Amino acid sequence: MEYGRKVESYAPVKERVKHFKEFTIPMKEKELKDQGARCMDCGIPFCHSGCPLGNLIPDFNDAIYRGKWEKAADILHATNNFPEFTGRLCPAPCEEACVLGINEDPVSIENIEKNIVETAFQKGWIRPEPPEQRTDKKVAVVGSGPAGLAAAQQLNRAGHQVTVFERDEKPGGLLRYGIPDFKLEKQVIDRRLDILKQEGIDFKCGVHIGVDIKAEKLKDDFDAVLLCGGATVKRNLPIKGSDLKGVVQAMDFLSQNNKRVDGSTITREEILATKKDVIVIGGGDTGSDCIGTSFRQGALSVSNFEILGKPSLSRPNEQPWPFWPMRLRTSSSHKEGVERYFSISTKEFVGDDNGNLKGLITVDVEWVKNPGERPVLKEIAGTEKEWKCELVLLALGFTGSESTIADQLGLVMDLRTNIEANTNNYQTNVPGVFVAGDQRRGQSLIVWAISEGRQAAHHLDTHLMGSSNLPLKGEGDMPRI
Repeated sequence: MEYGRKVESYAPVKERVKHFKEFTIPMKEKELKDQGARCMDCGIPFCHSGCPLGNLIPDFNDAIYRGKWEKAADILHATNNFPEFTGRLCPAPCEEACVLGINEDPVSIENIEKNIVETAFQKGWIRPEPPEQRTDKKVAVVGSGPAGLAAAQQLNRAGHQVTVFERDEKPGGLLRYGIPDFKLEKQVIDRRLDILKQEGIDFKCGVHIGVDIKAEKLKDDFDAVLLCGGATVKRNLPIKGSDLKGVVQAMDFLSQNNKRVDGSTITREEILATKKDVIVIGGGDTGSDCIGTSFRQGALSVSNFEILGKPSLSRPNEQPWPFWPMRLRTSSSHKEGVERYFSISTKEFVGDDNGNLKGLITVDVEWVKNPGERPVLKEIAGTEKEWKCELVLLALGFTGSESTIADQLGLVMDLRTNIEANTNNYQTNVPGVFVAGDQRRGQSLIVWAISEGRQAAHHLDTHLMGSSNLPLKGEGDMPRI
């Protein structure tokens, strides 16, 4: 009641669009203590259930309020392997479930989390903690995104010899090649990877399982295999003109730019928004990342299309607290000058005589819902419009995972092309082969990927050893940072 909600501020737009570095302005320690004081230490902390990791949020908030930063770092790492990732990138479902959020602004949990882990790194509290004893078991983890990294660290803590296979040239998965540097500078990933390597985890990059090494051989060479390859099959927009030069998948655009910022050689034809009118189709986080990247590349204009209606600023009545509400969310990239359009559908891409994109045609739409039925999309007559653009970025999400490994091992996939697994133990229909993250549950959040990796590690360890000391959600790890 004494303090209002406060979070980190941003550098001015004119300054931050000139570079790809992070641009948040840190808060002072006194301000962070005040924010920790806003936590009410509820008798039933709904933030626990709102967080897929079951983070012990009131506990680390109280530690910050009392100035016990190292204790806060211990508490935070007890349930979350990588709070430096979630503290930057998570949409914070914990805040939507915060009891204070019923009638006030919720506690700024995500911002507190980020500052705890950054302080811990600065103070040298985060050190390699190799296991005291090793088992004779070898585990292969396929994919080095947040699910794979979390599982690898947990399994290594159990004493197994863990090898992580990554088909790209560096580990990190979507964190490295999908998230722009202005949201997550890659040195943040690298400093954590240094810890994991010193703890004994072996990384083999540039190795495509299913292509360079057959999945059957991997299964033969290791005592267990955990698949964390993500949901990488991109959703397309099958309309006239979709093959025109200038109609590009968002992840192709973002990953190429990240490699460019990293100084890597671009082997494919460059995709640049420079001096172009850009339209981003898709209103989610990936679309937002495309917007911010386009401005930094020097786009003439950026527009954002979303086929759904414009959400309300307040929580919808049908999504009461503590559920996640579908409300209007405005990112830092949205504030950099984009024009946003809702209830709009793209009907056709228009090209010139040389096969280059020069525009697109849209129509306004409405969602008609009859009682007991799913909403139906209806075009509004007379609203067709042609837009000038030279680059369209399709930020439409993903339809599922690639099937190469599943085909080679005979794994069952569901109708959405996710690999099926027993929901109780993350094991597939093939004994000794487990799956976690987006490759199991479909496209989801980074915090869910870390949670899945941790859960799967517990069950894989149990499969190998008969029991496991690795924690499940909400149990907390031994304090080791």
